[in-house]
Amino acid sequence: MKLVQSGLLFAATAFAVAFSVAATAQDLPQRKELRRVDLSGAQNMEVVSSVSTFNAGDEFPRHLHHGVEAGYVVQGAMIQIPGQQPTMMATGAPILNLRDAVHGGFKVIGPGQLILFTVHSVDKGKPLYDWQK
Repeated sequence: MKLVQSGLLFAATAFAVAFSVAATAQDLPQRKELRRVDLSGAQNMEVVSSVSTFNAGDEFPRHLHHGVEAGYVVQGAMIQIPGQQPTMMATGAPILNLRDAVHGGFKVIGPGQLILFTVHSVDKGKPLYDWQK
């Protein structure tokens, strides 16, 4: 009986570790989550606020969200989408991406850091980022 209990405990622990590693793999190291709360009046939805800080040379892969993303460029920088000329993501520019709209896919050129404040209203239990090719 002890052997069965030990085996179940090991399996549960392995599952929990694998799940937490998978969830972390979905996130960006540049993103610092500020707050996560349930969206009142909307079952199975949550609101996530974050600040993401990208250094020159950092890449922001193409992705989508299972909900709406709104935000603000706190500090702008030049960015470059592959195959295009560099462009300025200006300080003060608004950010708005609708549900399942693919966006991102750029490299920060600089000078300085690109800092974004974002608020995501997304489906609870799904990854915040769904990476795209």
